[in-house]
Amino acid sequence: MAERTTPGPSTAGRTTPEPPAARPRLLAGRTAARRLLLRARTLVGAVPRPSARARHVTALTALVLAATWAYARLGLVRYDLYRATSLDLTLFDQMVRGFAHFSAPTSPLRGFTLDKGMDFNQLGEHFSPILALLAPLYWIHDGPETLIVAQAALFALAVPPLWVFARRALGTTAGAYFVVVAYAVSWPVARAMNFDFHEVAFVPLITAVMIERFSAGRHGHVLTAAAALLLVKEDMGLMVAGFGAFALVRGRRFDGIAYILGGLGYTLYARSLMIPGVGGDPEMYWAYGQFGPDIPHAAVKAVSDPLTVIGTLFSPQVKIDTWGFLLWPSLMLCLFSPLFLMALPQLLERMLSDRLHWWITDFHHSAFTVVILLCAGTDGAVRLGRRLRRHHDGLEERHTALVWAAGVCVVALTLVPRFPFDQLIRPEFYDRHPDVVAADEAVKAVPSGVVVEAVNHVGPHLSARTTVLLWEDKPPVAPWIVADTARVSHPWGSPDRQRQRVDELKLLGYQVVFDREGYVVLHRPGAAPPS
Repeated sequence: MAERTTPGPSTAGRTTPEPPAARPRLLAGRTAARRLLLRARTLVGAVPRPSARARHVTALTALVLAATWAYARLGLVRYDLYRATSLDLTLFDQMVRGFAHFSAPTSPLRGFTLDKGMDFNQLGEHFSPILALLAPLYWIHDGPETLIVAQAALFALAVPPLWVFARRALGTTAGAYFVVVAYAVSWPVARAMNFDFHEVAFVPLITAVMIERFSAGRHGHVLTAAAALLLVKEDMGLMVAGFGAFALVRGRRFDGIAYILGGLGYTLYARSLMIPGVGGDPEMYWAYGQFGPDIPHAAVKAVSDPLTVIGTLFSPQVKIDTWGFLLWPSLMLCLFSPLFLMALPQLLERMLSDRLHWWITDFHHSAFTVVILLCAGTDGAVRLGRRLRRHHDGLEERHTALVWAAGVCVVALTLVPRFPFDQLIRPEFYDRHPDVVAADEAVKAVPSGVVVEAVNHVGPHLSARTTVLLWEDKPPVAPWIVADTARVSHPWGSPDRQRQRVDELKLLGYQVVFDREGYVVLHRPGAAPPS
């Protein structure tokens, strides 16, 4: 009988021991794998991470682009919906177009408004030669939309120098970001972007550079920026003089005296020689008749009756409101800094005047000082932090500065709903009502190359291809007229008078070419354009 073989225990799942000769190869493979892994980790670690400087550059670039987009959107939507006006968008459009064509910066619209004719040089109203820098943009797109976008970019470009100054002063990058966000959403910028275009667009950038360069000790750069500021407007010499007072307090005696004398001298020179030299009236913007007919009489009044002058700064009530809106965004700490002296002349120029539209917050005037007051508030917060540290051991200046900066940002954000930036998030802001469609049709009814008197809010849409004059309650001078009989428009007092004027124009031989939703286009055949 054959012997039966009993199978042994199963070997499934067991690892068969390697022969002794295979072990060195296995160890070599594992070593190579470890080397590859280490090499990969080394290569990954060798990729440089973005430096702090690069991260800040990226963040600030993003903020500038976002601000430019928001500002331009506000201005362009207003333009598209016929909320921009000839005074002042068409005025500046005509002026910059003159620069772009290498001719005099004339404004026919302003010339006829002032009864000075179509060849009126706009430098005769405000001496703003810096606007020539915008002329190359008109070689790309010739139209008032260019000014709206350029203004948006100029306001946004103040962010980087303001951030550098705030970081250096506060000693904290987070605080610097709070400050620039507060500027970006500030109500003075919102008001300026909501009101056409003005030379003030250059001021936040230039003043931010002046202040930042001064804090960095680069006084040659400060001088260059101050010279640029003088070219913005004839009264910017007062702001340069205020900066001189600040430099004087900060120990730069020679610089301070030079800026004071240079600023005051430039303003007097521009008003007395440059403006009348191009056909302007240097007394047009003398708004201080309550103190005397000229500067010497006003100075005597200020010395002989200072209480009356001081009282003028706070009466009527609307001035107190404006003071509050100007000072509160810095939590009043701008008053603790000598840098406030730079803003003081422009504030006095407004509040001592007899012109309501200079006192209120509705227009662009507060944008002249918005950067200065924020920088003064930054400096004031630092000074307050030093004082608190003297009385409270262990309290760090950086913490105080950060709390202030956060508070400033919160205040700015809380003011947004009260001012024009809140329109950007309201759907009704973008609605195109039938009157807007009718305005588009009225504009198309006017041929290119003609002289046209247009109602204030229609003029900007004709400015790129016609010579626009403002439709006023005066004898007509243009062969074409675009009137509005349904909506009151500057300088008219009521729609009733506007309708009555259209009837009078018909009797003078004007024929109706278009009439819809209150917009009326009239043409007088054979009428010669004004000279």
